[in-house]
Amino acid sequence: MNNDFVKCSLCPRNCNASRRAESGNGFCKMGYLPKIARVSPHQWEEPCISGKNGSGTIFFSGCVLSCVFCQNQKISSDGYGKTVTVSELIDCIKKLEDMGVHNINLVSPTPYVDSIIEALSAYKPSIPVVYNTGGYEKAETLKKLEGMVDIYLPDLKYIRCELSEKYSGAINYFEYASKAIEEMVRQTGKPVFDDNGIMLRGTIVRHLILPGNTRNSIEVIKYLDEAFGDKILISLMGQYVPVANAGNYPEINRCITKREYNKVLGVLGETSLDGFAQELDSASESYIPDFNIDNL
Repeated sequence: MNNDFVKCSLCPRNCNASRRAESGNGFCKMGYLPKIARVSPHQWEEPCISGKNGSGTIFFSGCVLSCVFCQNQKISSDGYGKTVTVSELIDCIKKLEDMGVHNINLVSPTPYVDSIIEALSAYKPSIPVVYNTGGYEKAETLKKLEGMVDIYLPDLKYIRCELSEKYSGAINYFEYASKAIEEMVRQTGKPVFDDNGIMLRGTIVRHLILPGNTRNSIEVIKYLDEAFGDKILISLMGQYVPVANAGNYPEINRCITKREYNKVLGVLGETSLDGFAQELDSASESYIPDFNIDNL
């Protein structure tokens, strides 16, 4: 890796940005070295990811989306975090592995794919590696991760481009996310679990229901059923809370209703998709992680 700067087109933004070690002029504004905001076991993922011992999460700063309702705004756009070397990233992985977590969960890793590849090439943990993403990915970038990632955990937020443009600043979101999920499934194959129900390999696609947008959610579910069926698991999320800049959009400045949730859940029940449905009481700011770099 160039010690001065790198030109970056890792994500669909195709910025061709100049990125130095700790700063960049691309959409994510990040340098090429990983910037980390939290390293700890995490209990709030899907049951097959968190299990009893937790998922070993590494939360990266910066994001390739600009979701107006982002629960992690402190790190996604406000820049909180600490820049580490590739060697220090490896140390974080080893630290979590020693804690007995079920996997290494790389959260919002897209801006740092090259550093992650360098780290995993030098040290591949004995537990699964999870690539936890908002779904706005280039299939070409994901191909570089083949053999290094065991579990993909992408969002499929939107199927409608007018919504992805309005709420996440990405009019071509579905175009890229759908192709990215195809590549993820190609790499992992069908979901595989150990004897305790902990996921070892596979792809789980998350979808967050937005208030007033059940039609979008239903279209996403039907697409996933038709395109992937039993090759994936789905995680239907009801945890939407109007935080960050959601107050500027009155139509989504509330939690989803029980009626909205049950409407989408009913359609999911008519498909061949297997997976998880989050309880509505998860719609609370108390579930937002406490980002802290003191232990880094």
